[in-house]
Amino acid sequence: MAIIQFENVERVFHQNGQAFVALKGVNLEVGDREFVAVVGPSGCGKTTCMRMAAGLEHPSGGSVSVDNEVVRHPGPDRAVVFQAFALFPWKTVWDNVEFGLISLGIDAAERKRRIEHYIELMGLRGYERAFPHQLSGGMQQRVAIARAYVLDPKVLLMDEPFGALDAQTRVVMQEELVRLARRHPRTVLFITHAVEEAVYLADRIVVMSARPGTIREIIDVKTIREAEDWDQHPRIEDVMDLPSFVHLRTHVWKLLRDQHGSDLH
Repeated sequence: MAIIQFENVERVFHQNGQAFVALKGVNLEVGDREFVAVVGPSGCGKTTCMRMAAGLEHPSGGSVSVDNEVVRHPGPDRAVVFQAFALFPWKTVWDNVEFGLISLGIDAAERKRRIEHYIELMGLRGYERAFPHQLSGGMQQRVAIARAYVLDPKVLLMDEPFGALDAQTRVVMQEELVRLARRHPRTVLFITHAVEEAVYLADRIVVMSARPGTIREIIDVKTIREAEDWDQHPRIEDVMDLPSFVHLRTHVWKLLRDQHGSDLH
């Protein structure tokens, strides 16, 4: 069952009297509780796709639907995690996680139950009354992810959520997200520049071409991951040594190599 649908989507931007085609003829379906990562060169429209699914932008042609309804504006069925954390600096960890629940009118007892669950799950116990400036970047992103999951959304939209983290923290957060995604699966559209991150996290990888952004290939990772039981390896470095992982990573890189992706890593 498709939860997110892009049907012949086009996005045109206008600047100084000129039209720039960012996306052209994009067709994609993301299934229920499927984790799909989108990779591609800068300017190919990855983030634009995410923003259209969130209702923050609108297609110039075609349509974007979530749960069989055309997306016209943001909604509580879709939670967004940004690269820049986007926490309220004047609110504590607890209050940041609670904010969306209050907006939805969730009663106090249920708010407390959900918050405590995700505080524990994201390793934030003991930091409930801390403010964002008192936390590391990795801890702040844990708060942002907890704030998204606590809403119990139909869809999670993640725009390079680990892009601002140092390499070591990024690996830890990737492992945490895998653990969370297996325990509490959601429909996820995950935007990233990092090929290894996409291969490690995703059920499928969408490789996009340079502007105008089109889908060059969709790669099935889940079948290979399950056949070789990647989940038996608790650390990303162990998974990255597997021949199947190396093969998939190389294949994605070959697709991207000639697309001026000098910022890919």
